[in-house]
Amino acid sequence: MASATRDNRSEGVEFIHEDDGRITARDIETGVASYGETKAEALAMLAEALELHAGGGEPVTDDNLREFGLDPDDVDDKPLPDFMQ
Repeated sequence: MASATRDNRSEGVEFIHEDDGRITARDIETGVASYGETKAEALAMLAEALELHAGGGEPVTDDNLREFGLDPDDVDDKPLPDFMQ
């Protein structure tokens, strides 16, 4: 069973040690989480997830869609999900 280190703060990071050995880092304020093999890797991945959550990042291009195996012509007629805009 996964275990977590917790306290009653409303901000900061919670580390959860998963059964498979990975470590999940969760931002207490937003609930955004990511994981890694180490605490440092989990924190780096969490930082990226928080940036995207806050609206950062780059717009999705046709080349990005192709990398994901999507045809840009099929996607153009449909609105993109918020995280891809």
